[in-house]
Formats: sequence, structure tokens, C-alpha cells
Amino acid sequence: MKPNNEDLRDQLRRFQSGDLDEEQILAKIQGYQDLGFAKLDHDRHRRCGFPEVVYAQGKEPADLVHIFEALTSHSDCVLATRAGAAHVEAVQERFPEARHDARARALWIDKRPAEESIGLIGLLAAGTSDLPVAEEARITAELMGAKVSCHYDVGVAGLHRLLDQYDQLRRARVLIVVAGMEGALPSVVGGLVDRPVLAVPTSVGYGAAFGGIAALLGMLNSCAPGVSVLSIDNGFGAGHLAALINRLGESDLES
Repeated sequence: MKPNNEDLRDQLRRFQSGDLDEEQILAKIQGYQDLGFAKLDHDRHRRCGFPEVVYAQGKEPADLVHIFEALTSHSDCVLATRAGAAHVEAVQERFPEARHDARARALWIDKRPAEESIGLIGLLAAGTSDLPVAEEARITAELMGAKVSCHYDVGVAGLHRLLDQYDQLRRARVLIVVAGMEGALPSVVGGLVDRPVLAVPTSVGYGAAFGGIAALLGMLNSCAPGVSVLSIDNGFGAGHLAALINRLGESDLES
């Protein structure tokens, strides 16, 4: 999917004025930039509403730096998930302004002007061991412009903790529910609200949890309507999807 004619005219004007060099204008026209070891999708923001996000795990720190250099030349916001200590050190040496959240393993640069967050996403975590996944979801959604309300340690072993949040949950446009162990929390939440529930199983639990498989299967077999399930530990996917749903609510309000 290539830029439209107006986009091309704008990029050509920027090339003529010296704002873009030859490699940058080529990447704009092609829609991606070939680094040899990676092909970066610079057109992702226009098509999907947010720039390409980098999965850092398994990448060499030096390669991640090159990716950040290329992405920041086209976007004011760059996010990498599952960043380890070596990734953080390398990127922050090159980009001192890069921010890092150790619990979420998120690493990002955001040079955009501050704007008021829109809508409301409710983010629930069953236990504090689920917070790395929940925080990955929160950071993703907030970088996509959403307001996020966090409700942590509200698992089914103490159901009164969840019920105390009931009024706040109903104010949200969409809910992310993160849980390990048996993964029961999304079903409970789904039976309480008339909002989409995005269930995220985590790999938290003892032996029979099978690294999140038990929670995943429990969520997939939920008897509560309105519950959709993401993959194990996929906080990024939940935050991204919730932010898109949240934007639809904003569009509805404006129409």
C-alpha cells in the first residue's frame, strides 16, 4: 500500500528543501526501508494508526540501535518491546532521551507534543505477578493516545476486591484483563459489564499451569459473552487492540 498523490507531493517538496535525503525519500515512496537485516515498514502509521513496533528479544543490541536510528528519522514515536538490559544500554547510549520501563521491558522514544489522552481503557491484573504483562499493555495503549485506568491485584481469590471497582469498570470503553493460574478473571469481568473484554493469559502459575496454557484454555472456553483472547503474555497486543477500540469510541462521539 503506497502513499497517495498528496503524500508523494509533500515528500517530494521535503526532499527538494533538503528535509529528506535520498534514502529517506526512497523509503517513503517504497513504504519500507531495507537495512539488509530488516525491512522497516515506515508506512505502518498511515495504514494502521501507529508506527511499526519492534520486538527486541532475540535481536543484537547493535541491530536494535540501527533500527531506532532508521525509525526515528521517519517517526517521532518509536517503541520496542521485550527489551533486555543490553538493548537498553545500547539504545540509551545512542539516544539518551530513550525511556525504559524495566518491569514491562519496554523501551521507547516519544518526541511528540503532549496531548490530552482520549477515552478510557480499564486495565485489570489478577495478581502482582501479572504486572509485567499488564504494564506492557498500559505503556502501549498510552503511547497510542489512550487514557488508562489500572486496577491491579483484583483476582478471583478475593472477589470483593474486584467488586469494589465495579463502577469504575463500567466507565471504560474497553477492558483488558490479565491473569495467570487458572485464568478465571476475564469470565467474571465479562459477566459484569457491557464492554469488550480483552483477556490476556500469563505464564504465571505452578506446574499444572503449563506456562500459561491452562489460563489460555480457560479463557478460550469462557462462558461469558464479549470476551476475546490474546496469546500468552501478549500485553503489547492487548494494549494495541484496546487503543484501536478506544479510538472507535472517540470517532462515534465526533460523528
